[in-house]
Amino acid sequence: MTHIEQHRIILELKDYSQKMKRYDLEEFTMFEKRDKDDEDLDAGSRKRLLGLYVLYVPERKRILP
Repeated sequence: MTHIEQHRIILELKDYSQKMKRYDLEEFTMFEKRDKDDEDLDAGSRKRLLGLYVLYVPERKRILP
């Protein structure tokens, strides 16, 4: 996953942050901070970010397959 794809996923998830559970929201805010600092995510963090994306963004709204 490139940095641009990572940024797009985070922007898309931002719209669904009000539906997140507390633990997921805390983790998402950490991802937002790391994205703001232009930091690339490691493999585990990328996998977790994609998991949040699949869990909270409806299939018809997803920008990535």
